[in-house]
Amino acid sequence: MSKTIKTLLAALAVGVAAPVLADEHTAMEAAAAASAAMEHSAALMSNVFELQYAMDTFYFLVCGALVMWMAAGFSMLEAGLVRSKNTVEILTKNVALFSISCIMYLIVGYAIMYGGGIFLSGIDGGDDLVADALTAFGEREDGFHGDSIYSDASDFFFQVVFVATAMSIVSGAVAERMKLWAFLAFAVVMTGFIYPMEGSWTWGEADVFGMYNLGDLGFSDFAGSGIVHMAGAAAALTGVILLGARKGKYGPNGEPRAIPGANLPLATLGTFILWMGWFGFNGGSVLKLGDIANANDVAMVFLNTNTAAAGGAIAALIVSKLMFGKGDLTMLLNGALAGLVVITAEPSTPTPLLATLFGAAGGVLVVFSITMFDRVFKIDDPVGAISVHGSCGLLGLLLVPLTNSDSTFFGQIVGAITIFAWVFVASLIVWSILKAVMGIRVTAEEEYEGVDLAECGQEAYPEFVNK
Repeated sequence: MSKTIKTLLAALAVGVAAPVLADEHTAMEAAAAASAAMEHSAALMSNVFELQYAMDTFYFLVCGALVMWMAAGFSMLEAGLVRSKNTVEILTKNVALFSISCIMYLIVGYAIMYGGGIFLSGIDGGDDLVADALTAFGEREDGFHGDSIYSDASDFFFQVVFVATAMSIVSGAVAERMKLWAFLAFAVVMTGFIYPMEGSWTWGEADVFGMYNLGDLGFSDFAGSGIVHMAGAAAALTGVILLGARKGKYGPNGEPRAIPGANLPLATLGTFILWMGWFGFNGGSVLKLGDIANANDVAMVFLNTNTAAAGGAIAALIVSKLMFGKGDLTMLLNGALAGLVVITAEPSTPTPLLATLFGAAGGVLVVFSITMFDRVFKIDDPVGAISVHGSCGLLGLLLVPLTNSDSTFFGQIVGAITIFAWVFVASLIVWSILKAVMGIRVTAEEEYEGVDLAECGQEAYPEFVNK
């Protein structure tokens, strides 16, 4: 074959092959571009997930810290409403009960309530948890919205401070005459078993002895008007019934006598601390912050929580003026707390005006409830805890269906009865055992001297103590 022919054939081969090679090159570039786009999308998704995970976890922790600060509020409120000779003991109880709550919920309470625990199944924030959450995140149709994404450890921290809140309610109601160590023994059972059990039937979504689930019946309690507050009041009520009234509280004909607290400025400070801590209590119960819809929910919850407290405070102040002829500061303080308890059952669905009215209803109720328990039932509750957290906790549950269509009045009533009956009966058994084994009340002489000296060997105001 001549050189010329060979050249022509080579040229022809190149001409035929060139489009094929070009098509293959284009396809390879397209595949590479698609792969790069997928990698970029995956990286973007991972970054969004990490941001939401970090934001929701941090929000949980901050709200948990706010709720933890409520322990200081309870301490100051109760210390202000008891007599000076009982101040050290009430402060000791509040610090000790918070510590007991954290330990007992860690060891067994969380496991009962949610089917897992740090020592039993592991609270993990490591790579496995993050990988599983990222997979679930990627499977959503819209990855920017959906369920909360946060560390299990942050969830435990947020839940454990709720347990301490329930137990703190008991502290004030039994103040000035209960033995310190009997109270702490009850705290072990309350925080490790009684509270987690009723919590498992509601927030934990477990069956009540295999019969039914409260959520399936239309029961809803957003942040714990019944689960936390009414439960604490039920435990307090049983203790007060077995304990009896303070010496000198009732006259020979059963007429109630006022026993003023030692430090109303301290009680006022405690109320404001509780008011502030409640933003974490209710706001954190949204469980998520990392998208627009939930951020708006958080803002509404904060707003409604605040305005309900204001409505409760003003309503209680007005009612106290009408009933007693004076504006009673203690009723004003309890009115604010009553409004907070009422709105806790559902702070996300009412309008701000409705939230104010709901809080005001709590403020009115708490004045009548405190008066009724004191004068009619002869229940001696030095700080009004049973009325604030019990009566108003029930009211909060019953108001939920007015704005939340997912709940029913039947479900709310059944849920309230279940919670109250369980905590009341279980607490009655525990208090009765403690009364029989070690006694729950100090002697008359120790009560006269003050439980600070009898139980703690110290005085809060050694230079000014007034017996």
